[in-house]
Amino acid sequence: MSDFVASITDSLAGIGPAGYITLVVAVSVVCQWFAWRVRMPSILLMLLVGFGLGQIVSAEEVLGRDLLFDGISLTVGIILFEGSMSLRLKHVQDLGRPVWRLCSVTVLVAWVLITLAAWLIGFDIRVALLVGAILVVTGPTVIAPILRTLRPTRRVSSLLRWEGIVVDPIGAVLALLVFQGIVSGEGGQAASAVLIALGKTLLIAFGIALLMGVAIEFVMRRRAVPDFLHGVFFLAAAITALVASNALQPESGLLTVTILGIYLGNRPELHLEHVAEFKEHLQILFVGALFIVLAGRISPQQIIDVAPKALIFIAALVLVVRPVSIAIGLIRTKVTRNERILLACMAPRGVVAAAVTSIFALGLTQSADALSAKAEAATGEDKQALATQAADLQQLAGQAAEMVPLVFVLIVCTVAIYGLSIGRLAERLGLASANPQGVVFVGVNRWVVDAARLLQDSGIPVLVVARNYVTLSGARMAGLPTVTANILSEYAVKDMDLSGIGYFIACTPEDETNATAAREFSHVFGGANTFQLHRGAKSTGTGSTRRDTAGHLSARYAFVPPLSRAELDRRMMAGMTVKRIALSSEYTLTDFRRQYGDDAVILFVQRGGVTAVAHESTKLPTAEGTLIAMVPVTEDADAARPPSPRAPAADG
Repeated sequence: MSDFVASITDSLAGIGPAGYITLVVAVSVVCQWFAWRVRMPSILLMLLVGFGLGQIVSAEEVLGRDLLFDGISLTVGIILFEGSMSLRLKHVQDLGRPVWRLCSVTVLVAWVLITLAAWLIGFDIRVALLVGAILVVTGPTVIAPILRTLRPTRRVSSLLRWEGIVVDPIGAVLALLVFQGIVSGEGGQAASAVLIALGKTLLIAFGIALLMGVAIEFVMRRRAVPDFLHGVFFLAAAITALVASNALQPESGLLTVTILGIYLGNRPELHLEHVAEFKEHLQILFVGALFIVLAGRISPQQIIDVAPKALIFIAALVLVVRPVSIAIGLIRTKVTRNERILLACMAPRGVVAAAVTSIFALGLTQSADALSAKAEAATGEDKQALATQAADLQQLAGQAAEMVPLVFVLIVCTVAIYGLSIGRLAERLGLASANPQGVVFVGVNRWVVDAARLLQDSGIPVLVVARNYVTLSGARMAGLPTVTANILSEYAVKDMDLSGIGYFIACTPEDETNATAAREFSHVFGGANTFQLHRGAKSTGTGSTRRDTAGHLSARYAFVPPLSRAELDRRMMAGMTVKRIALSSEYTLTDFRRQYGDDAVILFVQRGGVTAVAHESTKLPTAEGTLIAMVPVTEDADAARPPSPRAPAADG
């Protein structure tokens, strides 16, 4: 066995660039898939696997330092561009002041406190300022996966997304300003260098972003770019903006692509959904690859050396810095107490922190080496002054090298702390569900109201959506949450609050509306949790490739057996009812079948604290569990509940 492991290690150690990139991509995909299966933060797994892989094969040795860091810069820029395109200004119309405070006051307070914490554990004040600037970020690469699993309220989601995406480039710019001050010396020279760098960064970032944004909008509105090129066109634009900005002012590119993404994402009538989907796939791929590559640059000895400092530092950030910065930053805002608590307990660091740390640590080392070479070439008093400054920079570069393993430990610990605990906290605060099992029904009728009420009575969140206010009267009278909206409207697709919802059932009278809505919302809930009603005999099953709807244009059919809207309505009109039936060793699934016959329709299955939509592949419980089913009224049935308020037969 040891010989086999040794042979694998030797093979990996001699791998080439193509093999290494392939390995990183494959490992990142496997890690994200496995993390999804076991419901753990994927980033945590990728960091640990990347750390282990890095002990066998080094990215710098395979790819070279310049190519590695240029690639990191490009991929981080693409990630921020994709994230910023998803930010909608209308999402924060009632949160404008909190968002502004999170991206300004909270950042400044966090910078001061993190700097103080870094200085107290032994860093020079200048390096501490650099650490503080880098670590004010949270980041979409860690926030987005947690939100995707958690699915909190719209307000909390908007606050976390805006903070994560907007503060990332702010942290990079702050780090750039501190870096400029460090390498420029002391006194007036450093201050002028910082002010010049800040002015150039803002001018270049806003100038390039707005000019390119206006040009892209002009081209897109005139349909000058074919649809199949939209994704790569935007990718090329983002990379061009990033590289051009960095060429004019180092590290300004992240701010440029963030502004560009926000501008394009908020332009009216500029529909970029397919572009966003393309970018999202790239983001998932790049995030995994970056975490594995960056984690692989850390050695076990570096972790051991920095561990005592890191644990104290992390405790300060989690217990003091984040709660205090949120408390001060959100003073006199309309953020509720529970929302503040959740925000104070949500600040994982991500790939931008890791990448920027590596870049500036390398930058300090290169600046120190360049200054040493300049000192050797100088003569007289200049030689002594330059040598002193070079020695000072070398000392700072040595401390900066400790930042890389420190930030790695910080990322692992904060992702573990926040990612594994935030679900229960959000659930207790009533702001999210750690395991969203709620159901959104699109379309309303009596059986929808009855089933939704039974789900709600058992503690499962429900939402009934229809485009006509009047048809929702029965659902409102039953005490169900309702939304009056066309499910295919801009509001429903982008702005509807789906906190706590895990399943989507399209059950309008129109099959094509059901199919279209289910396809759209599969991006939110996943194909496994998105359902529509059966199309009915007239719409499917003819065996004709011309007349039958293509499989990829339909979602999974809900319920056992899967029936059309018309058939379900007919059965309810014939006297069937929706009820909850508990199964046990005394009353099994066989007894249920014997009592209600083939007419029974199983809608939902509840067992082990989990509620799921029944479908043809569902393994039904035989003796333990609960069914919510549409069944005929029988003489020996359980005592009937008061009848549900009747809703109109159609959605209107």
